[in-house]
Amino acid sequence: MSQSERAYDLLRSEIVHWQVPPGAHLSEVRLAERLAVSRTPLRQAIQRLAHEGLVRMVPGRGAQVSEIALRDVVHLFQMREALEPYAARLCARRPERARFAALRAEFEAQRGELETGGPADGDYARYYELIGRLDTAVDEAADNPYLVSSLAGLRGHLQRLRQIARRRPARMLQTVTEHLSICAAIEEGNEPRAAEATAVHINNSLRHILAVMAEDVGGGLLGGGAVLDAPDQGHRAT
Repeated sequence: MSQSERAYDLLRSEIVHWQVPPGAHLSEVRLAERLAVSRTPLRQAIQRLAHEGLVRMVPGRGAQVSEIALRDVVHLFQMREALEPYAARLCARRPERARFAALRAEFEAQRGELETGGPADGDYARYYELIGRLDTAVDEAADNPYLVSSLAGLRGHLQRLRQIARRRPARMLQTVTEHLSICAAIEEGNEPRAAEATAVHINNSLRHILAVMAEDVGGGLLGGGAVLDAPDQGHRAT
């Protein structure tokens, strides 16, 4: 892995997991030292993140982690609604759909766990990893490089939003049921149902995230302004 690739992976992970908060200034000197990379590959990594919208370049100040505003979330979910239901249709159209049967079984197991109170340690990492594998399965089964490229541009933002969408038991259970419906429709080759189940999940997710954001900040930006040279260990757990 090149220095640029490594810096990109590390910094992107810190941003989407809120270890580097919105509004944080990305000091090249301090980041290069902390990530053990030289300035040129670090700049390349930051440019990639800026292209994805996770970082913004501020004249006279350099790079900052992008804030999250209600309007940005709405625009993001409008793109999801345009792309993801059609991707699910393409998956249901494919002759080979056994992969989605296996994913359906895993979501069934997750639903059983959530119905009995969720993970004992409160760590939902395994569930989010399963969602990631569903995303990968959809991308590969859709087999449309233009569609997949557009979806890839949304994924970092969605990972970051998941960190603020509080894990309320009722919503977590609803989410796993929604993913089950998507997998079942694709497995059965039912294109309209696959698209509809995906659209329902997107709309419910949007309502939940907007409610959480409005509750937290009254509809403003989720951001900060501190100069950052190391992950913020004090970021609240969600």
